Amino acid sequence: MRDPLPDSQVVDPRRAAVKAALVAAGIVALVVVRPRLAGTIGIFAAIILMIMLHELGHFVMAKRAGMKVTEFFLGFGPRLWSTRRGETEYGIKAIPAGGYVKIIGMSNLEEVDPADEERTYRAKPYRQRLGVAVAGSTMHFVIAGVLLFILFAAVGTPASRPVISQVMEETPAAASGFRVGDRVVAINGEPVDDGGDIPDYVQAHGESELVFTIERAGERLEIALTPRMVDVEGEKIARIGVGLDPYLKTKSFPSAAASTVTQLPKLSWQTLKALGGIFSPSGLENYGNLVTGNDNANEDGRLLSPVGLGRVAGQAVDSGWGFVLLLLISINIFVGLFNMVPLLPLDGGHVAIATYEKIASMVTGKRVRVDFARLMPITAAVLALLVVLGISAFYLDIVRPIGTP
Repeated sequence: MRDPLPDSQVVDPRRAAVKAALVAAGIVALVVVRPRLAGTIGIFAAIILMIMLHELGHFVMAKRAGMKVTEFFLGFGPRLWSTRRGETEYGIKAIPAGGYVKIIGMSNLEEVDPADEERTYRAKPYRQRLGVAVAGSTMHFVIAGVLLFILFAAVGTPASRPVISQVMEETPAAASGFRVGDRVVAINGEPVDDGGDIPDYVQAHGESELVFTIERAGERLEIALTPRMVDVEGEKIARIGVGLDPYLKTKSFPSAAASTVTQLPKLSWQTLKALGGIFSPSGLENYGNLVTGNDNANEDGRLLSPVGLGRVAGQAVDSGWGFVLLLLISINIFVGLFNMVPLLPLDGGHVAIATYEKIASMVTGKRVRVDFARLMPITAAVLALLVVLGISAFYLDIVRPIGTP
């Protein structure tokens, strides 16, 4: 990726530095006045760090492949500070909205010094170009995996103890004499070790009579009752009418690692299906209904701008570390998958081009190179679509703010 704001727009670095310092001071003052914003700002800082790690993936793989990397910057626009190490300039720019790495010769349209041609991206073999192209998304999945492991091992996931914390009125549990504080030790003689076992067992047995073995004040009692079918989101489910004691359940490191390995693909598949739904004909129609104010539109099929993301981030901070981690995990998986869509200017477009060139070269017996000039209309269309989606997301987040999850 390159800086979308060229150096021709560079202003006086000293003036830019003063402005950046004033912005930073303003952020600090805002956090002091409204401490709740600290967490939200922290989430945005984490997202910027994720973007830089994405670019670091490209940078490392390009360097390993012997490609010439001329710039690695945090932010866009006017330079605030930079230093040159070897052939690469590292630095910070005024707009901290991400970052970029500049690799020479990403297409046949770029003019390169003939002495550097062998070190261009386009001159390298397929496996090295593929490695550079997928490195960014790979970093997002690595980050998501690390955060998921931290969630399982250190923060914990919502679970419940087999202890009654609430008895709803006019329910089978209330009629049969359940009390707050009762510990369920067995159902129909089968031991209960986890609170989650109780609703699963009740649902599996429908309206059959159940005998609960409970502990109350050091004594064991048996309570018989028949669950009642209730409507839950249009589905009839057996319930007895109790709430269970919630807590966050952590796992051992080996168990957390195993859960990470199994859950990351599941979350990725769910995200991929959601992404496909958003950009399907029905999904785009639904998004159009959202923009035009149709009350029947499904809120699940909308994208978030920084405004909406800030609102969701604030809700996640209020809800606890687990929700913050889940938000960051979801963002990384979404970006990692979306970035692999096989269209320029996304990294997936470079993967598709490199793969096509490899296959075509094998078939024809000579090296095939794609003419990027022919792809410019498609690239422009993709960019236009992204701009429209971005503007409409801002509009929706201002006019129709997303509700609290």
